[in-house]
Amino acid sequence: MNLPNALTISRIVLTFLFIFFICSAGLISKIIAAVIFLIASLTDFYDGYYAKKYQLTSDFGKIMDPIADKVLVLAAFFVFTHMRLIPVWMFALIFIREVLITGWRLAAVLKGEVLAAEKAGKIKTVSQIVVISFILIYILLKESPFSQSWTDSFWQGWRLGIDGLMMIALVLTVFSGAAFLRNNMRLNRH
Repeated sequence: MNLPNALTISRIVLTFLFIFFICSAGLISKIIAAVIFLIASLTDFYDGYYAKKYQLTSDFGKIMDPIADKVLVLAAFFVFTHMRLIPVWMFALIFIREVLITGWRLAAVLKGEVLAAEKAGKIKTVSQIVVISFILIYILLKESPFSQSWTDSFWQGWRLGIDGLMMIALVLTVFSGAAFLRNNMRLNRH
């Protein structure tokens, strides 16, 4: 177990802590959830950074890093769907894409190939983390003691921002999934 792989595993553990705190009542719990999400997101950057810098890339990391990303992102989107902050159909589309690509990767492993994350997939992950962070800020603002003093148009602006960022993330999610399948169609021929 090297440092990048430990960071990848920690991201999955942090996901469960994130779910616990984001679903707990009160501003303090929501702040803790946001901090946990930030730390989990940073592990995604640092596991790749250390793996490349110190030549610690492994098949385990190539498989588990994208899975850990999906666990974190899907957990957040699922909770936001439950909170009615994003529509169910958006979560469903993201979920289907992530499960399909993960299944494809696992099928490749059974054939002796490890498919590393592609650039489009990494951009997609960043867009998803950005929208999740934006939604977390919205939740913190809603929970704050000052939330009553802000106007309806203030909150509508935030909701429009969430919708716009979700659409961008959704387009990137679908595009990166299609690109991944196109680039890896050769696996179907073996």
